[in-house]
Amino acid sequence: MAIRIYVGNLPYTTDNEQLAQILGAFGEVTEATVVIDRDSGQSKGFGFVQMSDDDAARNAIAALNGTMLGDRNIRVSEAQPRPERSSGSRGGGDYGRGRSRDW
Repeated sequence: MAIRIYVGNLPYTTDNEQLAQILGAFGEVTEATVVIDRDSGQSKGFGFVQMSDDDAARNAIAALNGTMLGDRNIRVSEAQPRPERSSGSRGGGDYGRGRSRDW
């Protein structure tokens, strides 16, 4: 599986195309996505990039991490796998359902 790249601390004006262009200088970008807040529609300031070649991805990470983009010092690294979320209710406790309490 190809290396997935995390790019953080992006200027909020950066879009998918700009992100692809930045990393495209190091090789073929197959996917570039800036994460957008679903409520506001604004960028969350980070994104993910997939490149067709792992060596190109590693070179991009090494060359771009800590560089300036606009007025922001960007962080570029190999993306970590997303942690598993538990499926179930979001709430805690049973709030006394099915049990009697002695108050």
